[in-house]
Amino acid sequence: MAGNERYIGLMSGTSLDGVDGVLTDFSDGAIRVIGSAFIPYDEQLRAHLLALHTPHAGELHDAAVLGIQLARMYAHVVDELLVRTSLERKTVVAIGCHGQTIRHRPDAGYSVQLGNGALLAELSGITVVCDFRSRDIAAGGEGAPLVPAFHAVAFSHPTVHRVVVNIGGIANLSDLPPSGIVRGFDTGPGNALMDAWIQRHLGKPFDEDGGWAQSGRPDDKLLNSLLDHEFFSRRPPKSSGRETFNLGWVERYLNGRERPEDVQATLLALTASSIARSIRSYCAGAQEIFLCGGGAQNSALIAVLTSMLAGAPIERTDKLGVGADWVEACAFAWLAQLALRRQPASLPAVTGARGPRVLGAIYPN
Repeated sequence: MAGNERYIGLMSGTSLDGVDGVLTDFSDGAIRVIGSAFIPYDEQLRAHLLALHTPHAGELHDAAVLGIQLARMYAHVVDELLVRTSLERKTVVAIGCHGQTIRHRPDAGYSVQLGNGALLAELSGITVVCDFRSRDIAAGGEGAPLVPAFHAVAFSHPTVHRVVVNIGGIANLSDLPPSGIVRGFDTGPGNALMDAWIQRHLGKPFDEDGGWAQSGRPDDKLLNSLLDHEFFSRRPPKSSGRETFNLGWVERYLNGRERPEDVQATLLALTASSIARSIRSYCAGAQEIFLCGGGAQNSALIAVLTSMLAGAPIERTDKLGVGADWVEACAFAWLAQLALRRQPASLPAVTGARGPRVLGAIYPN
């Protein structure tokens, strides 16, 4: 690997929107994204993946077949990255592939990410590192979030207390004090509930810039009922997923007379409130807040967050050198590098594991 520190990172998150891919260069300790690509899921694939979040007959077969389909899609993203950067695949050390989470149950001892790393290695001709969460869970941890370790390397400042908030389907934060322990945890729903609600009522995959939410008014009674969920008061380490935060959960608090746009406004307020409460409770003294993930593009959400966290400027990670859309994919490229070097990548203070562990299963090429 001497002289060559190019890695590909692939991320398909809880939002189920598609695959983010980056080709990175970590030479000389730098973090450079030299190419990026995004391929969206079609409606059929998204529906099949969403169905796997609920137990049903034939789910093992469905999961295996979808894992193969995803591996082929991941290989297509790899090919696209190589074309866009005019690089040969032999110049890439490895692919770090998160896979598509369909169940996250650390309480039961497992987390499942589809993707078929063996097939991806065959199709791409590049070493693949995947299944990053299992070892941390085996060591008693939550297996999530895994990105705070990368956030610490990429975004920490020697004198400024920063917080990085990743707003994907589920939101998580990384607390990066200038000295002391890096901490992080899932804060609750990010985009998943808002995306599901607008998909149901308007047939749109997401609420662009929060425009539909802005046309409604938050229902304070509904918001307070949602915020009463025990997850929000539970102390970290903690992680979550669609198993906890889904429309079925929201509907238990609806009377059927609500205006859909008001529910959307309430779901936006839920995301913002849970993030703001988490920062106030666990990141005392934060001076700067940086956002990444799909929610970082939601101007209405950012406006509400800004009003709730007055005093700490909120900006996107683009200002720190990594585009908000590409941070997670970049993180899994970095995690692949650590796996090949046999270096621990987990943070026990984040996940609650018994100690640091080398993360990832390796399919050599």
